Amino acid sequence: MTAARFLVVLDADSTLIRNEVIELLADEAGRREEVQAATEAAMRGEVDFATSLRTRVAALEGVPVTAFDRVRARIEPTPGVQRLTAAVHERGGVVGVVSGGFHEILDDVAPGLGVDRWRANRLEVTDGALSGRVDGAIVDAAAKAASLQEWAAELGVAPHATIAIGDGANDLQMMAVAGLGLAFNAKPAVRAAASLVIGPQDLSEVIALLP
Repeated sequence: MTAARFLVVLDADSTLIRNEVIELLADEAGRREEVQAATEAAMRGEVDFATSLRTRVAALEGVPVTAFDRVRARIEPTPGVQRLTAAVHERGGVVGVVSGGFHEILDDVAPGLGVDRWRANRLEVTDGALSGRVDGAIVDAAAKAASLQEWAAELGVAPHATIAIGDGANDLQMMAVAGLGLAFNAKPAVRAAASLVIGPQDLSEVIALLP
């Protein structure tokens, strides 16, 4: 694999895209308000992410897999995301996404937004519907940090040449191990811990910070 000059790793929900996918899926179960409140608490760091995710996914039990197409149709890319990924590629960088969300949606969305590699959770399916369980290990804060470090090592990118962009408490460890941690559309605790805070909800603002 050819070495990259630098690596940019983004969170997905409310960063790469404007939506929280689990809330769109909860719409399909008629439980959006309940799941939305739990998501916000997790992003503020008030509850353990993995525990919160299992609870929220349990609320999706019975949602048919046909709902994925409806959810994908509602996804809104964050303004400036394609300008950012194009600029990263022009400068010899690689774009990664590591998400507490789901491969079932990200596998469809990420390639069109210029993402080179991504990692997320998977939803268990039984008889054509969600079982209410996560399939496999949960992508939590530690997994996000480990993914950034693993990808950087694979690409021959030094730690100081990595940039992490996120909005929630689940992104703090990833931001801490990156050379530059950017809070984007972020909760107060994340803004306080970040190297820099990006104010406008436009990812093209990050271009000026690229090496």
